[in-house]
Amino acid sequence: MSASPKLVRTAGAAVAGIAAASLVLTACGDGDSSSGTVTGEGSTAQQKAMEHFSQVLTDNGGVILDYTGSGSGDGIKKFISGDVDFAGSDSPLKPAEAADAKSRCSGNEAWHLPLVAGPVAIAFNLPGVEKLNLNAPVLAKIFDSKIARWNDPAIAALNPGVKLPATAIVPVHRSDSSGTTDNFTRYLNTAAPADWPYEHSKEWAGHGGSGASKSTGVGDTVKKTEGSISYVEWGFATENELSVAAVDFGAGPTQLTKDTAAKALDAAQFVDPSSKNLVVDTDALYRLKETGAYPLVLTTYEIVCSTGYSDSAVSDNLKSAFTTILDKGQDGLDKLGYVPLPEAFQAKLRGTINAL
Repeated sequence: MSASPKLVRTAGAAVAGIAAASLVLTACGDGDSSSGTVTGEGSTAQQKAMEHFSQVLTDNGGVILDYTGSGSGDGIKKFISGDVDFAGSDSPLKPAEAADAKSRCSGNEAWHLPLVAGPVAIAFNLPGVEKLNLNAPVLAKIFDSKIARWNDPAIAALNPGVKLPATAIVPVHRSDSSGTTDNFTRYLNTAAPADWPYEHSKEWAGHGGSGASKSTGVGDTVKKTEGSISYVEWGFATENELSVAAVDFGAGPTQLTKDTAAKALDAAQFVDPSSKNLVVDTDALYRLKETGAYPLVLTTYEIVCSTGYSDSAVSDNLKSAFTTILDKGQDGLDKLGYVPLPEAFQAKLRGTINAL
């Protein structure tokens, strides 16, 4: 199947700090992959990883990776409508979305490949305070506007000896449909249900605060707003040189590092270990209380048709691209705020990729 060529963004075009979008000439839709291009759209949480993977594929003579970070909700819509080969999403498909995806995939199941993992940082802007400890109940109250000042007794109790100002807290949340929001609110609902009574969702449900679009907008807003706090992918926190709180998950305050995040990811399990549809058991992960582990890790899914693309070359090119990403793309991820995938995790992914 052929398609009329048009200009589309390459993987890094939407990354903050890049003044001009880089463009490539490709054909869009399922037919793209017959020319050696795979197209994806969605999660901004994995955008920096996708830019890295795009370069790895280029360096190794692989297919062209054309990815647009527009948010998980938009990516799923584009995948279901057949506009892209895969969706990038920070949370698995809902039942209705899975049914629509199956229709797009010619009656075949859509599979989740957790190809990118990155911790969610609790980033804050509080001049004079370099280190900060928080926990799930306090975070839930902050993001629901029940704790309004930084010197609130509940925060002070977690930070003995720290001089906390009476500055007003400005909780910043994602204003767009976001898988990061879905994961963060899932964590709050799992770890502090009495203080966060809302169901997890890609749409923000808490009261008050300030909204910002996409991960880049959240990072920019926290950087510019004194007294602010937000949940954002680690790479965007480091890019903006934001302070990051330590979180007490039940085994003492844990600072976010590549090692603490990797320790948590190494303990991750899948909802159905026997299936090739690899959905991570996030609830179990967020209940992890292990010393030295930072379990607030977001696993980003590449959602693909198990089979059923109108162009048979799509599956071959996805398989080639994802295999190269596993083989060659793990080095350097930690410098971008992601966690290189453990060997056992990679082995599960290879089984699904090979079955495409």
